[in-house]
Amino acid sequence: MIFILFISFILLLRIAELFLSKENEKWLLQNGAVEYGKKHYSLIVALHTLFFISLIIEYTTQQTPSYSVFILLFYFLLLVFKGWIFASLGKFWNTKIFRIPNFPLIKTGPYKYVKHPNYIVVVAEIALIPLAFHLYYTAIIFSLLNVIILSIRIKEENRALEI
Repeated sequence: MIFILFISFILLLRIAELFLSKENEKWLLQNGAVEYGKKHYSLIVALHTLFFISLIIEYTTQQTPSYSVFILLFYFLLLVFKGWIFASLGKFWNTKIFRIPNFPLIKTGPYKYVKHPNYIVVVAEIALIPLAFHLYYTAIIFSLLNVIILSIRIKEENRALEI
């Protein structure tokens, strides 16, 4: 029951993030933003979709499903950090890479200390969500796939930030 509630909560969060991203995209484009990294975006969507499918399959095939309260609590703490990122970026937060030419970069919030704090959250989420339910195959496989995709993504984002 905890698994169903938790995964439902995360899926609702993801849907809300996609709606926010779409609204922000409209604003960014209206303000002259240019999109970067279009080629790899479908890989990110596929990774996250398959991640949830893998979570569900691995959980339902476990002989004795269980969960870690500590990791679940740590995940909710991570959401506070994610909220700080959203608040710092405001209309600039997006699941895609956009840049308004000649607009100064955000240097407040966690961006004052780290160049890509959102990717710290993504890496942690991909690991913590399955680990909370002892889904080790999903945690390992998708963490490795995520590293590959993020290596492409961060190069694209760095290129966009230099313009």
